[in-house]
Amino acid sequence: MTWQAHDYQFMSRAIQLAKRGRYTCDPNPRVGCVICKEGQVIAEGWHAVSGEAHAEVNALNQCDDASDSTVYITLEPCSHHGRTPPCVDALINANVKEVIIAMSDPNPLVSGSGINKLEEAGIKVKQGLLEVEAIKLNPGFVKRMTLVKPYVRCKLAMSLDGRTALANGDSQWISSEQSRKDVHRLRAASSAILSTVETVISDDASLNARDLEFDVKQPVRVIIDRQLGISSQAKLFSIAGKVIIYTEKENDERLNELYKVGAEVIFIPASESWLAGVFTHLAKKYEINEVLVEAGATFSGSLIEAGLVDELVIYMAPILLGDTAQALLKLEPLNKLKQAKKLNLIDVRQCASDIRLTYSL
Repeated sequence: MTWQAHDYQFMSRAIQLAKRGRYTCDPNPRVGCVICKEGQVIAEGWHAVSGEAHAEVNALNQCDDASDSTVYITLEPCSHHGRTPPCVDALINANVKEVIIAMSDPNPLVSGSGINKLEEAGIKVKQGLLEVEAIKLNPGFVKRMTLVKPYVRCKLAMSLDGRTALANGDSQWISSEQSRKDVHRLRAASSAILSTVETVISDDASLNARDLEFDVKQPVRVIIDRQLGISSQAKLFSIAGKVIIYTEKENDERLNELYKVGAEVIFIPASESWLAGVFTHLAKKYEINEVLVEAGATFSGSLIEAGLVDELVIYMAPILLGDTAQALLKLEPLNKLKQAKKLNLIDVRQCASDIRLTYSL
């Protein structure tokens, strides 16, 4: 496929527009749209809130006449009735001439149907322009649609010598204020924040996104509590929003107590693949696209060992805590260096005096 310079320009703009829905459109994908005539942009749109108009419709609503136009969309337009009517119908009714799509719908049940419907209506369709960049917009939606699992990020903070707390547990604060604010942006961009009952008890954590300068759709808070020992007096129950607890233990008395404070408790029988089952359940039942894990060295290490982490986000502070301090992760001991887990560095950013390192696994 041969693309012109203006094609890259307009699709790049659509990708930037899609990012505007990063904190508000979950569980739907982030999508941007640009409508052009004679090489000039006549309308733009993005998907802002789930249940409301999609990017294409928002763009069409911004122009008086989209006939004979070329439309650039980051994702194949939907062809089925979901929370809103099909976007392909809106494009067809607007008499657009051509639709250029960055990536096809990752849902194998509907992938290609939007393209087919446009072509059957006589609209020229091209796809694949800046596809890699478009996929990066929605790693969780893509993974949920193709593998029925969410995309999992594990967030950690450490000293320069790889330690997370002193031997006595003192850890506030290793990272800078700017890093902590950046974590709230990560939370806001996630479908769910997942932690353990041990972390909730030790930190009395709220696990929500706060103190940000933009509107946020609060993530679901997910607690791993195999023995159902969480207190109904925990602070997170006093904060608005959904709380889901996953447990292996059936206890009717505790269930009633937790139901009264608004928690949803999900029982999954114990098995070797129990944690994998939790993530699959989150994707199937709750449409969770992206999970941010905030937990200790043991649980985070167990997720990595189980192959359940897609991305590590590490905030490294310019301090030294010494070899008696607590380690970043607890992993199985290795006998040979070649057994070491290899990571791919995908991003480096500075947060005040800290460095944020992002790795794919």
